[in-house]
Formats: sequence, structure tokens, C-alpha cells
Amino acid sequence: VIRAKVVGKKLMKDGPFGTMRYTVKQMKMYRGFQIMPHVQYIYTEASESLCGVKLEVNKYQYLITGRVYEGKVYTGLCNWYEKWDRLTLSQRKGLNHRYHLGCGCKIRPCYYLPCFATSKNECIWTDMISNFGHSGYEAKHYACIQRVEGYCSWYRGWAPPDKTIINATDP
Repeated sequence: VIRAKVVGKKLMKDGPFGTMRYTVKQMKMYRGFQIMPHVQYIYTEASESLCGVKLEVNKYQYLITGRVYEGKVYTGLCNWYEKWDRLTLSQRKGLNHRYHLGCGCKIRPCYYLPCFATSKNECIWTDMISNFGHSGYEAKHYACIQRVEGYCSWYRGWAPPDKTIINATDP
């Protein structure tokens, strides 16, 4: 998970359809230090129809998530990527202070009601019912964090989360 500005791009002729290689200037890394301490290139499919993402060169800073495979960072439409200035204050605070508190939690998407958690370490994500993903209210304003005894729940607030109680503002 990095914050980066795209400074170049090149169509690589590998694979049957090609791969786009974006050269990035990494501003900050939020996760993945152990695997790759610095990211210089981000790879994605060349075509959006194959789940490739299109990033603009020398225009915006982006939040980019992905995976590392054979020493290269890959991203696609199933990963979270967003222009940095479109992130809410809650999302920015989440990246710096809260999301790591949910590493033991699983976010389970809910596509239609009713939805139920099947274990204590799940948060039910209802943005999928009406917003289809990262642009929904929960994604913009909440973090799924681990509470007392391993239970996970949604958290929204400005102060550091109190791990002994469940916040009354949780959906």
C-alpha cells in the first residue's frame, strides 16, 4: 500500500496482451515494507477489459494497493486505487492510524440483506448493497478494527479507539 505519483509509463510486450509499467515516485509506504521497501514500478494489464487500471502521468498522487509477485508490484481493478485528493479525512487517518488495528479482522461483503457474521473476527461490509465498493459510506468513514477478546467491529471517531467497548456510532 503506497502513496505515489506516476512519472512515466511504458507498454511492455510481455504476455499475450501486454502489460503497462508505470514508473512511480513513492511518497509514502503504508504496508509491505518487509516484502519490498521501495516501489519504483507498478505493473497492470494494458487493457481495462482485462482489469488493468489507467493512471495519469504527472497529474495526481494516488493511493495504490496491490500484490507482489516475483519481485514486481501488480495492481488491477480489484485492488484499491484512488486519487489521493479524493480520499476522505477518515480514510487518510485510517491509513496512518487505524487500518493496521484490523489486520486480524476479515471484511465480509454483504450483497443483499440479511447478512450475518460467521465468526467473531468479521466486519460485515454493507457498501456492496447500494454503492458497489470503495465509494460507499462505510469505506469512506469507518475502519474495521479488532476489539476486546478478538471481536471485530466498525469504528468511526477522532480519538484513538477504546478497545474495551463497542462504539455506539457503529452501524
